[in-house]
Amino acid sequence: MAKSKVSVESAKRKSKVVDELVKLIEANRSVMVVSIKNLASANFQEIRKKIRDKTDIKVYKKAIMIRAIEKIEKGVIKELKNYIVEDSALMFSKIDPFELSGILADNRTAAKAKVGQEAPEDIIVKAGSTELVPGPAISQLGSLGLKIAVEEGKIAIKEDKIIVKKGNKINANAADIMGKLDIKPFKIGFEPLAAYDIKEDKFYKDIKVDKEKSLEALKQAYGRGFAFAFKLGYVCKETLRLLLGKANAEEKAIAGLINAKQNIQEAK
Repeated sequence: MAKSKVSVESAKRKSKVVDELVKLIEANRSVMVVSIKNLASANFQEIRKKIRDKTDIKVYKKAIMIRAIEKIEKGVIKELKNYIVEDSALMFSKIDPFELSGILADNRTAAKAKVGQEAPEDIIVKAGSTELVPGPAISQLGSLGLKIAVEEGKIAIKEDKIIVKKGNKINANAADIMGKLDIKPFKIGFEPLAAYDIKEDKFYKDIKVDKEKSLEALKQAYGRGFAFAFKLGYVCKETLRLLLGKANAEEKAIAGLINAKQNIQEAK
């Protein structure tokens, strides 16, 4: 009997949570499934605090989150169910999914390297003084190809050195040294898996925003477009000054040729 009562109370609590999630879905513009795998509790709370004015994040069991989405009758929101896995959470916001993804990209926190992880970029130990004292660390640093010296009782790195190349796995020695030197080569945070725009009734996957790469791509596209427009002689705000300069230089060159020809004729 007591067991039955507990089951009923548990069912009521779950139903209440599902209803709360449904209300959050209906009250916001975006619903996003994010991964919180490998995100330590301290990092979770730190990032959550930074973005709490833009979003609300809820972490519940997979079945609870799926039930809430299934209660929404209209739209393609049900596509989100395929992306709700263990170590995931639901994020709600009044801004559109892409803006929300950009905010998540801006609010990642540095993390130490772990053995077996792949280096996201070349990991470099910069030249300079350290707080390491002579001892076992000398042989560790030497095994990574670092040139060192002892200065004022502390180990100093004499030259910059790549200790792990991009894409290579981090071994135990490199991870240990990075920990001692407080090198944090990784960025962790809420990882977008999929999102639903309630206003537009659109589902998005692979919505992760990399602002640096996107900006670099835009710069390259602008450079190619500008060069093409200039070569065609296409007049716009961006090309006008250079085209006028080119026309002026060509006019002077033509005038010079004409004058030279006239001088030759006069000399005859």
